[in-house]
Amino acid sequence: MRQRSLLILTSVIATGALTLSACGSRSDDDKKGGDSGGSGSSSAASGDNITVVIGVDAPLTGANSATGLGIQYGVKLAVEDANAKKLVPGVTFQVKALDDKANPANGQQNATAFVSDKSVIAAVGPLNSNVALTMQQVFSDANMVEISPSNTNPALTQGKDWASGKQVRPFKTYFRTATTDANQGNFAADYAVNTLKKKSAFVVDDKQTYGAGLAAIFKEKFGALGGKVIGTDHINTGDNDYSTLVTKIKNSHADMLYYGGQYDEAELITKQLKAAGVNIPLMGGDGMYSDTYIKTAGQAAEGDIATSVGVPVDSLPAAQEFIKAYKANKYPGDYGTYGGYSYDAATAIIKAVGQVVQANNGKLPDDARAKVVDGVQKADFDGIAGHISFDQYGDTTNKQLTVYQVKSGKWVAVKSGVYTG
Repeated sequence: MRQRSLLILTSVIATGALTLSACGSRSDDDKKGGDSGGSGSSSAASGDNITVVIGVDAPLTGANSATGLGIQYGVKLAVEDANAKKLVPGVTFQVKALDDKANPANGQQNATAFVSDKSVIAAVGPLNSNVALTMQQVFSDANMVEISPSNTNPALTQGKDWASGKQVRPFKTYFRTATTDANQGNFAADYAVNTLKKKSAFVVDDKQTYGAGLAAIFKEKFGALGGKVIGTDHINTGDNDYSTLVTKIKNSHADMLYYGGQYDEAELITKQLKAAGVNIPLMGGDGMYSDTYIKTAGQAAEGDIATSVGVPVDSLPAAQEFIKAYKANKYPGDYGTYGGYSYDAATAIIKAVGQVVQANNGKLPDDARAKVVDGVQKADFDGIAGHISFDQYGDTTNKQLTVYQVKSGKWVAVKSGVYTG
């Protein structure tokens, strides 16, 4: 998110009209409720201009939808910019957005819909790590790129035995622009012990892939640094009454509560905790970092803490045009959490498409999807959310993290850095 304006992205292919074949056709967005994402929605039927579609999977309604919409419209802005600047001459990019409702089964269905649509070249998403688990195989079987701007569970890229040091990449088609919980959980624990000087913590998670994984990493590191975990518990997503949990936390006399999960539950937990007179900070990860958390929790959110990937998008010169456009278009959702990473994920796909057609004498080959996988793996450019490149596991090489605290009703960055412990 540091060096280059959204509106001055470098074109990845030589100028000149391109005549494309295969994996480029008229989008079905208007029929399926998708998001056309820019000019030329019917250009596939005119002359040599072909439409290539980028899929988006995220929760667009219901739980987690504020951050999910931020992903959708981050991709939309990348596509609009690419079309306006003609980054791939002869190609019009569009967006096909599908709602997974933060549900793994829906995510798998959406992945199947994407790979079955020959106009879709690659996909951005999902938001949730447990949803990603159901989608990875589908994309891998189709040799299609999937880039998540938000998944942080280490196993998605490094395999189920990653914690033991046996790191094996399960799917070469899966990438992410967000750093993992192996960094985030440790970063959070270090801040809790060494900066906040917290000596005891109560740790809670939502039993989901992301939340449980992050909480476990925090718990282990907090203890290793000298902190004491004096209680643990689990909740179900969608719960509204946390009175029993609040009583446990109150009786534990913990210095802080660490919660692994999303803002939908965290905002209710902190409200009920403070209402019971337990005035300790609730700390969580990037799933909690949303303006919606503060809007719902109100005064109870004051002093609460969240870690998130990257550095504050509002502070980055390269992201200012992105923010201006997002606000001017009055797009819904929270752009600050993953909007920039979504924009960069879509840009990586767009650049790879350009490289593929350039290498194929101005045509999109029959195996374009597979070649885009190779192109994304070799990505190396400055995005609006930082430098974009991927390691041998498909993980971002950008490990930057930020601690935010609610102060006077707003998230305020209090520390940015890279975990090196």
